[in-house]
Amino acid sequence: MMPFSFFQECSHKSSSTTNNSFTFKGGCPPIRPTIRYCKVEVLRSPRLTFEPISSMPALVNPNPPPELLSWTEHPVTTEPLDWAPLAIIDLAKFDQPGGKQELANELKDAVKLWGFWTVINTGISQEQLDRQLDIGYTFFKQPLAEKKKVVCNFSEGNYFGYREPYRLIGKSGVKENMEMLNLPKYTSHYESFPRHDLIEAYKDEIQPFHRLVWDNVIRKLFILFAIILELPEEYFVEKHHYDKPSEDHLRYMIYHPRPAEEDAKTGGQWSPGHTGFGAMTLLFSQSVAALQIRTPNNEWKWVKHVPGGITCNAADTLSFLTKGYIKSTVHRVVRPPADQANLERLGLFYFVRPGDDIPMVPVPSPVLIREGLLSEEEARLGEEQASEAVKGFEYVRARVKNVHNRNARHVQDGKGTHEVFRVKNLEVQDFYA
Repeated sequence: MMPFSFFQECSHKSSSTTNNSFTFKGGCPPIRPTIRYCKVEVLRSPRLTFEPISSMPALVNPNPPPELLSWTEHPVTTEPLDWAPLAIIDLAKFDQPGGKQELANELKDAVKLWGFWTVINTGISQEQLDRQLDIGYTFFKQPLAEKKKVVCNFSEGNYFGYREPYRLIGKSGVKENMEMLNLPKYTSHYESFPRHDLIEAYKDEIQPFHRLVWDNVIRKLFILFAIILELPEEYFVEKHHYDKPSEDHLRYMIYHPRPAEEDAKTGGQWSPGHTGFGAMTLLFSQSVAALQIRTPNNEWKWVKHVPGGITCNAADTLSFLTKGYIKSTVHRVVRPPADQANLERLGLFYFVRPGDDIPMVPVPSPVLIREGLLSEEEARLGEEQASEAVKGFEYVRARVKNVHNRNARHVQDGKGTHEVFRVKNLEVQDFYA
């Protein structure tokens, strides 16, 4: 009878021992505390022999990820700012009976008039958010050479990778003060895209978070848009699906404080008035006040911090698809109030883009027809001409290239510009011109 071996984790005492073999009745053989595994050979006789094994599978990761720095949220401003009255959309209602219709009713004016709103109760925990902020903060504190190992290729309109603050603002001689890192989706379409070592080290945390934001927030908002426009619930979901190719990205972004005299040269602008390039932008609410939106009355108002909330805004391609019914609102980032002006402003975003092959033609919504934004003939022709229309990938890449493939940007207030950016039949005001 041939012997066979197996591994046994041992913790009990045996009755007797002989040299390096152990004879016992019941229980397990005695071993030194530092040895947890033994090789057991079962022979023809009832006697068992135990031989210590020197090389066992490692119980500790020999290459642990680098330790993360801890980001600490700053206190909110105490200054009496002119806050924008943004709608608060409670996604906890979404799966309740009648909840989607109730939320769609609450969201309707926000998307039509303001283009901005805040969602709460998203199912994303503060612990998960804090962890992502720690990852982003650690990334930005790395040497510049490490950060530049994977950079945005603006000559191709590719926004994936690291963006360095090297551009000058107008003729002020002042450089931009933001850094960002954009991470594409974790799907098979982007497996070959290079990622920084730190990002690879924390892939097991970033990847599920990337998808969680889409599932818990973005998918639900697209369903609400469809309800508002009286379209099938999955209509916008299918045009922006996570599992299909698109320019979606998760963004870590940090603004570094500037001396007051430098900010004075740029009119206090940290990011000029602009509209979003894609379908929608999600900003995990920040305690440092700096974001402002242009109201329907053409006034600038501050966006207030909502702990645990996500500030959302519609962007250009969603406005194209809905003939302007869903508003792409101009917004900007300015020098924070005095009690926060010397603080770093770390942010976490998700930028939603249309599917790469989605044609930018108006959606066949009965609401758009009733509102006079779309004729029945336009709705019919739009679907017939879809094959010739600008696709999502084409528009987004062209817009990114137009805005960022330059060494300087102008100072803008987002008002009164007559410059226009065009891609075939699509056009938007070019606040970056």
